Amino acid sequence: MEFRILIAFTVFLLLGVNSCVKDVKIDLPQYEQKLVIDGRIETGQPPLVILSKTQDLYSETSLEAFLNGFQSGAIVTVSDGTTTVQLDEICTDNLPPGTEEIAAELFGVPVSELANYDLCAYTTFNTAIFGQVGKTYTLTVQFEGKTYTSETKIEQPVPLNKVFWKQEPNEAPGNGFSWAELSDPANQFDAYFWSVRRINLVNGESKDANFTPTFSPTFDDQFINGTTFEFAFENPMAWGDTSLTSEQKPFYQLNDTVVIKFSKLDPDVYEFLEKKYYQMQNQGNPFASPVAIKTNIKGGALGVWAGYSPSFDTLICVP
Repeated sequence: MEFRILIAFTVFLLLGVNSCVKDVKIDLPQYEQKLVIDGRIETGQPPLVILSKTQDLYSETSLEAFLNGFQSGAIVTVSDGTTTVQLDEICTDNLPPGTEEIAAELFGVPVSELANYDLCAYTTFNTAIFGQVGKTYTLTVQFEGKTYTSETKIEQPVPLNKVFWKQEPNEAPGNGFSWAELSDPANQFDAYFWSVRRINLVNGESKDANFTPTFSPTFDDQFINGTTFEFAFENPMAWGDTSLTSEQKPFYQLNDTVVIKFSKLDPDVYEFLEKKYYQMQNQGNPFASPVAIKTNIKGGALGVWAGYSPSFDTLICVP
């Protein structure tokens, strides 16, 4: 008897639940394409600006679609408060000497392959607007009837005290990280960006064509303000180096020669880059928290206008 009552109650419950089911329609907001501004200026270098447009998350992904996203035909100017210069639109098959590596970093294309793509950027030969420490640079972009602006400052650089390599404990001989010592200035906000390039000669050419940021290349002095400390970074280029074993991938190898580019950032640029690289690290992680990347561009565009003040060190990887 009890068993029959249980069955009857279960059927009743299922029928009741089923009768409460409704089709729910959710109107998702319409996709709005936006302009993306990726611009930078660093000490002793010309400004360089690349324009593209966002892609619909559900649109087809292909190299052609990626390349078609880059935009031309804008009026782009940069001002330091005294001098204002309109930038020239220059394409990857005709870049000014000395800007190839910066363009390669922005486009994500090796220097040796830049000429193979019809990609355009905005820069200038006018040295009056090349980056100088302590100056604030205003970017203005006029495109398709809209105007976008941004400001960035080239901060006073903070050089590293020293750089060194050491064997990583419990790893195979010859595996080590790049280490540095930094004295952070007291009583002020400081933020930094770390990128590297191995210049070992392979077949007469440097092993790495471009400076490459590490997996977490930005940090600020929230917990280290005014202190002197040591820190280490892994080798970001090694993951694509087929000459290394999987055990060697995170490390610099004994006798590698590495150029370290250690740049100071203004607060807004740091906030953008810190969130950007956090998001990149967590792609594909279903447990990662979503991150809103705050742009320093005004007018409705996305992206960043970034000032860098780098200092350089050469590290020879020997004990």
